[in-house]
Amino acid sequence: MAGVTRGPDTTSVDSLPIDVELISDSTNAALRMELSTSTREAIDTRTTVIIGQLNLLLGEELGADDDPEVKGVFRKAHQLLDLSSRPTRQTPSFSAFFYMRDVASLTRRLLWVYAERTGTDVA
Repeated sequence: MAGVTRGPDTTSVDSLPIDVELISDSTNAALRMELSTSTREAIDTRTTVIIGQLNLLLGEELGADDDPEVKGVFRKAHQLLDLSSRPTRQTPSFSAFFYMRDVASLTRRLLWVYAERTGTDVA
């Protein structure tokens, strides 16, 4: 998301903190979903939301240059977000479901890194 600055005394959108509780709730909800009771529409909607949240976390300075584990998580995230890796309408529902879970799990891992670096609690 691009920063919006309206003057010297206003705060840029980029400087707003990540909503840890929202991302935590969103990833928890995705990981609680069951394939047998989830519609493809629900899977796709949840995936879109979590991809947006993952992208927000990827925009934060989380120490990937200094920490090989964080760098590995970033690498996996970029692989998952690559358009050629994403499910399409023709992708079977079970594959879309497991893609959603992979994105949610990775987002959750980055959220923990973010929380650790900022001293924020994750539910």
